[in-house]
Amino acid sequence: MIIHPLITQTEDLAALCERLAKSDFVSVDTEFMRENTYWPELCLVQIANTEEAAAIDPMAEGLDLSPLLDLLTDNEEVLKVFHAGGQDVEIIFNATGRTPHPIFDTQIAMMAISQSEQIGYSNLVESWLGLTIDKGARFTDWSRRPLTERQIEYAIGDVTHLSKIFPKILKRLIKTGRGAWLNQEMEKLADPDNYRNDPTQAWKRIKAAGRNPTMLGRLKAIAEWREHEAQGKNIPRGRIARDETLADLANHPPKQQSDLAKVRGLSQGWKDNEIGKRLMATIAKAQPLPDDEMPPRAPRGAPLGKEGALVADLLKLLVKIRAREIDVAARLLTRSDELELLAAGVRKNLPILQGWRYEVFGKDALDLVEGKLAFAVENGRLKMTHVDDEVPQEAATETGEMATAEDEGGQATG
Repeated sequence: MIIHPLITQTEDLAALCERLAKSDFVSVDTEFMRENTYWPELCLVQIANTEEAAAIDPMAEGLDLSPLLDLLTDNEEVLKVFHAGGQDVEIIFNATGRTPHPIFDTQIAMMAISQSEQIGYSNLVESWLGLTIDKGARFTDWSRRPLTERQIEYAIGDVTHLSKIFPKILKRLIKTGRGAWLNQEMEKLADPDNYRNDPTQAWKRIKAAGRNPTMLGRLKAIAEWREHEAQGKNIPRGRIARDETLADLANHPPKQQSDLAKVRGLSQGWKDNEIGKRLMATIAKAQPLPDDEMPPRAPRGAPLGKEGALVADLLKLLVKIRAREIDVAARLLTRSDELELLAAGVRKNLPILQGWRYEVFGKDALDLVEGKLAFAVENGRLKMTHVDDEVPQEAATETGEMATAEDEGGQATG
């Protein structure tokens, strides 16, 4: 494989992308920093096919990334392969307003051919290629220039290894016939809605007790305010105020700005500075959350009930058994909240009752809920056995006679 020197010139990048555009797939990775900024700072992009690989320096003066971004977001003929690519896709979306497509994520794919829930890249390389990755450059400051040869070699290795692993995973998926299982998961990863930063929706990420519309309206207003403050200063939102501080402000709003000095998580300076004034103005203007924005009630507690909770536990055990039987990650089959909905009697709009998930797991999950499936131990291992819908008449009669005899204190005999 040809490893190119670090690309810092637009013409070199354009020539590389023109060649890569003829490939069936490219493997992609990024290095970025986001500890001190609101928006992740892109520091390096690595890309490879089966024949060549390169690292691209987006911080190089005068470098136009358009050829690369067009290849990743506009070229539908080339599959873009990532590993745990959510943050990489986010960076590309922030730069273009588009996401890479079509897309393939090897971490997600591993869930369909093994019980690995979130296999790390190092473990992926070791299991498929038998190589141990040097982790020395993993936590480096990628924004510093110049980059060392060791840093560049480490970074390019991420995509050269991936370009060798992807065909092997694809071959295994084809052999198992599970490729179609992943289509929905990959489309989710490429959905632009996952990466749109809407400040009006920021409140949904904050844990706050209660369902009071007035409190939630305040939480929505101050969470949106924090997003705008952080964006304007390009600093992490937590540097403005932490989530728990916002929840406290929403539940116990200060009456005047001087009270901000008493709020845990805010400094004394808030009692008379400009940002404190803006916060108080936001709280004063907050409106109760409309009915159509109220969060749905969680399917827990009373609606599920004690018996339902036990059924949900049995369903979770069933998931583990089925995942082990077919060598697939349980997380790919279903989630705990979905099992609780099923146990509570919900049957509509559940993914496990649709498509391949129904055939592989949902059908048995329904049978368990309806008493048609039972647990058994065979050779020291848990397994599931189907229970006959109806007990044969002779067996039922005999069972009834035995029970009657025992009730009367007699000795039951066969």
